Amino acid sequence: MADADKAGSDRVGHRGRLRDKFLAHGLDKFTDEEIVELLLTLATPRRDCKPAARAAMRRFGGLAAILEADIDELTAVDGIGPANAFGLRFVHAVARKFLRDRIVRGADFIDSYEAVVDYFTHALRDSRVESSHVLFLNAQNGIIHEERLADGSPTAVSFSPRRVVERGFAVGAAVIVIAHNHPGGPARPSKADLTMTKELVYAARLLDLTVRDHLIIGEEGAYSFWREGLIGKYERDFARWRDQLGKAP
Repeated sequence: MADADKAGSDRVGHRGRLRDKFLAHGLDKFTDEEIVELLLTLATPRRDCKPAARAAMRRFGGLAAILEADIDELTAVDGIGPANAFGLRFVHAVARKFLRDRIVRGADFIDSYEAVVDYFTHALRDSRVESSHVLFLNAQNGIIHEERLADGSPTAVSFSPRRVVERGFAVGAAVIVIAHNHPGGPARPSKADLTMTKELVYAARLLDLTVRDHLIIGEEGAYSFWREGLIGKYERDFARWRDQLGKAP
């Protein structure tokens, strides 16, 4: 067998094994590099996409960062052309819509909690800097608006509780869900995270809005202020503060 024929046969066999593994196990047994490689093969089925997938991983650091990259950034990677870049961006947009629709279908926030975590994990987990996002919901937990609030350094991000509440009031929201990431670190709140979340709960209650949760997306999971009881604590603290204010002479 000629070397070119053998290389082509090996390539087809490798792709076949990747596809069989997906059909048998889903993505659970895939590395990020293998996922990128398989996505690239959809646009260039006759080319060895492993080197391009490896180069993309080196440049961007992770699957989510690759999917978030714009077309110009993607095509700067050796072996990724316009068709590959379009495919990656399209898959990302489809995944985002799917996760968003799962939240919209959830009749109750408690029932859709995992969907919300999945949605924000998809958006934030592999970002190389801290970034904060907010979902504004109506009283039936339907999404009215989503917004990226701020990007920070690799270790810190801040957002204005006043700005979040003003935006929520402007779009007619009843409920606010906020999230930010800790790149490469654990999903534990910092002192600044605790302070900003408490300020956000207070500011929201002054305009009859509800902060449902603040999620921190880390490398190995998510931290929920709601599940840890902190949102409820801040709500009770606000109620006591308001009662004391009403009793003041």
